[in-house]
Amino acid sequence: MPRRRVVVTGLGLVTCLGHRVDDVFDRFVHGQSGIKPITRFDASGHYSRIGGEITTWEGGPHLNSRDTKRLDRFAQFAMHSAIEAVNQSGLDFSKENAWRCGAIIGTGIGGMEEFELGYRRFLEKGPDRVSPFMVPKLMCNAASGNVSIHFGIRGPNTAITSACASAAHAIGEAFDCVRNDVADVMVTGGSEAALTPLGLACFTALKALSRRNDDPQAASRPFDLNRDGFVLGEGAGILILEELEHARARGANILAEVLGYGQSADGSHITAPDEQGKGAAFAMGAALKDAGLEPEKIDYINAHGTSTPLGDVAEVTAIKRLFGEHAAKVPVSSTKSMIGHSLGASGGIEAVACVKTINGGVIHPTINQTTPDERCDLDFVPNTAREAKVRHVLSNSFGFGGHNVSLAFGAFE
Repeated sequence: MPRRRVVVTGLGLVTCLGHRVDDVFDRFVHGQSGIKPITRFDASGHYSRIGGEITTWEGGPHLNSRDTKRLDRFAQFAMHSAIEAVNQSGLDFSKENAWRCGAIIGTGIGGMEEFELGYRRFLEKGPDRVSPFMVPKLMCNAASGNVSIHFGIRGPNTAITSACASAAHAIGEAFDCVRNDVADVMVTGGSEAALTPLGLACFTALKALSRRNDDPQAASRPFDLNRDGFVLGEGAGILILEELEHARARGANILAEVLGYGQSADGSHITAPDEQGKGAAFAMGAALKDAGLEPEKIDYINAHGTSTPLGDVAEVTAIKRLFGEHAAKVPVSSTKSMIGHSLGASGGIEAVACVKTINGGVIHPTINQTTPDERCDLDFVPNTAREAKVRHVLSNSFGFGGHNVSLAFGAFE
């Protein structure tokens, strides 16, 4: 039996550049950076004191004060983005078969802020003062669980945690649910809010973060010779995936089609990527095979592109390994150059950017490309957006643990 076609009908975002998809993508296109000195807590004692921080957040327009008290920040981001995506899709879940609608939302860490606050309360006031809301707020499945409760949907529901590949894994698994006739509609993507005192300290200890504190907006510089680590960000990206005929039957506006999903493991190191790019190349190749596409059909790659010395070179090596001579002809850009690295949410945010790229016919730049690195010699769309007819794209997400995911999206035809 042929697999069912899966389309995208709604998008939602929360990033340091805003909370509305069209506004955020416009800022991407104009190469705007949202990276600034951290203000939500005193970062003066940290080596890295900058981040892709969401500074105007009070729960967003869709959440009331009761919601914000019972949800960790990461779940708040997911809820806002899911509601925005559902609103755009035009879905009314009260008219749907609840058992055929589900939610799979990834996160790398979950309720980091609640964990820190709860543990501090435990140390200072004792075990009897730990909040009964602590577990429901910090658990990694809080986003998917609360989304399903909010919309009353009862189909496939889970959370995926695979570090920085979490959201991409979630989208891939949701894609499988729809095309394999397990569900008709899936709310999917990722959310993260690990920009906390402990979160910042942990990634600093790994020597993973940029220390360009005196020039925050230039700190995230993927593929540039002078990159010195990633910038920790936060946010969420959510998509509505829907079976094609189900979307057509209700007159939905179809934004793009999900074509392929590939995954692999490096099997080599818990934090460092495979320098030969074999695992990443396999995941991209698997996504292309799944989509029935040759490498020459890819018009754009949204890179994982974190701005780390090893990771960026490994991704370039992987692209060359798979694409051969065609690698030099494919535009590649990194959304993280403008908003930093939101860990388990990044694949969701970047999937939204890919759909908008297909719709808008413009590829956003990789900003802060000032000094070429001879080891990173692809077309990174440096500093200025480019108009282009984009029919097929790949979105890459790679995570600690050696997780590799690539998703293929296409213009709906």
